[in-house]
Amino acid sequence: QVPELEKATVRIQQPERVLGIIRAIKEQGMNKLQVISDFDMTLSRFGCNGRRCPTSHNILDNSRVISEDGKKKLKDLLHHYYPIEIDPNRTLEEKRPLMLAPVWGGLKHESLRLAPRCELGGGGTMLCNGHVCSRDGFNEMFDQLHKYNVPLFIFSAGVGDILEEIIRQANVFYSNVNVVSNYMDFDDNGVLRRFKGPLIHTYNKNNSVLQGTEYFQQLSTRTSIILLGDSMGDLTMADGVPSVENILKIGFLNDKVEERRGKYLDAYDIVLESDETLDVVNGILRYILIKT
Repeated sequence: QVPELEKATVRIQQPERVLGIIRAIKEQGMNKLQVISDFDMTLSRFGCNGRRCPTSHNILDNSRVISEDGKKKLKDLLHHYYPIEIDPNRTLEEKRPLMLAPVWGGLKHESLRLAPRCELGGGGTMLCNGHVCSRDGFNEMFDQLHKYNVPLFIFSAGVGDILEEIIRQANVFYSNVNVVSNYMDFDDNGVLRRFKGPLIHTYNKNNSVLQGTEYFQQLSTRTSIILLGDSMGDLTMADGVPSVENILKIGFLNDKVEERRGKYLDAYDIVLESDETLDVVNGILRYILIKT
């Protein structure tokens, strides 16, 4: 019924349980469904032609908005924090305080203050220079969800201005798409000052940063969830949903596959290993949304 699940990139620890969840979501119907997704390295590619694809942060870091001194600091941050983020030997509880360290927010914001002037709305310019690669099937997924009026909630620790521009340039920023991310704050002269609000990072993507938005409360009848992520931190993205009847967690395992496979299989219902497409997601959506 979902032939894409036979792809060589697919790993499932409990196949019968997963098929049961998919059938249950279909039986509940499209009016009960919502999709909650990460963006960088989930909806966008991890790599292309043997090279790493930029994330929304990379586009900002490599743009003219950031000074050379700022770029160096941001590169140092990446080398310090990325190994913590993907370390399979540390628990979420051990990682969270390390990722919340004041140096992260302080250095990030200080790097931005060192930036030269840029025009308001610079995200579009940065995008053109940044060559973000969306996964194959990106437009199809957005089109399917829009056609059947299924809400898509994108919960990203990236740069919201940039990822929104990526979606706009793909002509798929539909009314059913809602984004929560880190947004840039410009002054009246178009100078980038800081990020607005509390910093969203990989390990605080949960209801704590959604307080006051009431987004999930407004979708309280949407009790079937498809969750898409590429890290352990993404598993908490649906924590704010008031009532969950069925949840299918699909994880993209992009890096250090052999080392991290076991933990991903324990945490996600479906694991996609080095798969740069949304074929499996779209196949499941077709099965659920198209009446037979």
